[in-house]
Parts: sequence; structure tokens; C-alpha cells
Amino acid sequence: MISGLLILLLSLGYGVDTVGDRQMDADPSHLADTLTYQNPVFEPVLADPTVIRVGDSFYAYGTEDNWGEEGGYHLISVLKSQDLVQWEYQQDAMTTKPNWKAKGGIWAPDVTPVGDKYWMYYSFSTWGDPNPGIGFAISDSPEGPFADQGPVFFSEEIGVKNSIDPFFIQEKGKNYLIWGSFHGLFLTELSPDGKKAVGTKIQLAGNQLEAAYIYQKDGYYYLFGSAGTCCEGAKSTYRVLVGRSKNLTGPYVDSKGNDLMDGKSGDLVLKGNGGATGVAGPGHNAEIVTDDRGKDWFLYHGMDLENAKLKNGTNRRALYLDPIIWIDGWPTVQDKQPELAPQESPVFHP
Repeated sequence: MISGLLILLLSLGYGVDTVGDRQMDADPSHLADTLTYQNPVFEPVLADPTVIRVGDSFYAYGTEDNWGEEGGYHLISVLKSQDLVQWEYQQDAMTTKPNWKAKGGIWAPDVTPVGDKYWMYYSFSTWGDPNPGIGFAISDSPEGPFADQGPVFFSEEIGVKNSIDPFFIQEKGKNYLIWGSFHGLFLTELSPDGKKAVGTKIQLAGNQLEAAYIYQKDGYYYLFGSAGTCCEGAKSTYRVLVGRSKNLTGPYVDSKGNDLMDGKSGDLVLKGNGGATGVAGPGHNAEIVTDDRGKDWFLYHGMDLENAKLKNGTNRRALYLDPIIWIDGWPTVQDKQPELAPQESPVFHP
């Protein structure tokens, strides 16, 4: 006997096996879960996220953190999802911390499938570190474990203060790394094996940004970066800005033609909600993911203003997801703020 819910769906023109373009769950009680979601999509912590797609699965990675009573210590958490909405912790990406620096945290991992391997670039730093570095690790699996390959460079070696927040990109058969944190964003070519910087570094943006990410669309390279303070709990001012260029090496300008090299420009993509409730410090976005309907999705971390820190003092930087709106060739999210109400889920066909 057909349930009342299925009769209703049939009367509205939906097929028995599908709801819109989404496959219908065999159990109608799960219908709402497949069609809508609500931020955050993972908590308590996935700071400085990066996301890759492998087959029908997505993997997300985050900064080394101690989740305290809500999950304990994690050396680069690895999450897995089929739909960007429901995420499950898998394991830590590394079994032991690299030892090429005496002390520091493993921050802002950036993971990319390269051939049949998975390359991870990461920051190794302490707060106020005079000589942080960027390291490199390789795995046969997206879940790890990643085998450390040592430092790619130190800040003093490359000549850029606060050299953290790496982003890897391949262009015309060559490897490149973009990095930097409030002392300019820079690009350098890497050796074919990805282990060392080669050639001359090129500055892409001024001192207003960190956490670089490049997205290519319609002949442009879009350079995203985060401005403001990342890690002051409810007082964090983090926000995402963007510029674009016809060339990977720049110049990158905002929609008014201002060069991001000026240290202040960039179109606002996302900011905190403000007020007594909402999200503080949204930023350090992961890769943009396009779903099977052609809709682009933006993953980033943020903090609930009413619950911005764990009991141990760790910033509760949870994982958020919002659709991107393209207006005259420029990306933003609705109202330039995290959406907290239920909204339509991404669509991915199995």
C-alpha cells in the first residue's frame, strides 16, 4: 500500500523513485535530510579546511587541534562525506608529527590528488614564530597515513615573513605553490617532485590577506583570501575577499579595478553575521565544489557566537557550507553572511 507521503509526491508530479533530481531514500522518514541541511555541517572543529573529491566521496582535512571533551587531540583530522552535508570523522592524516622543527602546530593542510598519489602541503608554526615553514607529505590513500617528506622551505629561506597557509596548483604541466599570511601572498614554481621551490617568487597580493585559494572559471583565475583575525573566538573579524586575473601570476584586481597588491582591496565574499547570535570569523575557505546541477558550493570554517570556544579554550571553528552566487562574473554568498536557516542541499547523483 502506498504511503500518504508518496501519494502526495505523486500528485505533485514526482516519480516514485525520485524527488526532483534527487534519488529518494527507501525510508521516507529520511526525506528531509536528503533535501535540506542546516549549518554547521560538521562540528566541533575543522579549522582551515581543504576538500577534495575522490570518485563519489569527498574528503575534508583540517588544522591540528585538541577537541577536548568533544573528541580529544587530532593531528590533521580527515572527514568523509557523500554529499558535503553529512560528514564522518575517519582518522588523523598523520600518525606522528613531523620533527623537522623543534616545536609548532601542523596548520592549514592543502591536499591534492596527483597521479595515483595524494600530496599534502602544510604549515609548521607557532604563534609569532619568526621562522615558520611549509612541509610536504605523500599518501597512497586520501585517508592517509601521509608520509612526511620534510620542509619545502622556511620563511627565512624563501624571504617571506610568516610563510604559512599553502595552496598547491598545477598549470601547463608545472607545479606551483601559493602561500602567505599578512605579509603578502606569493607564488613560486615547485620542482617536478613537489619537494622544493624553484625559480623566482612572485607576489600576488598585499598584506591584507592569508589563506590563498585559486578557482578557475570562464577564463579567469579567482584569488580568494581571508582578512582580519581568525582566532579570537566571538571577537574574530575574519572575512573572505576575492580578486581575479586572466593569468595565474596576476595582476589580481577587484570588481572596481583595484589591484590586490595595494594591501586593502578585494571584493567581499563573506563576513560574520554580527549581533548577539550568528557566526564569528567565517573564512579560510576550502575548494569550491560544483554539484551535479552545476551549482557551486563554498566550504569554510566559522564560530557560533554563542558557543565560540571549547571548554579547553580551543576556538570552535566548525565547518560551514553555503552556495555561491555569481553576479556579473563575481562570486559571493547570499547577503555575504553564513546562512543559519535550513536550505536546499547540494545534489550529487550516485
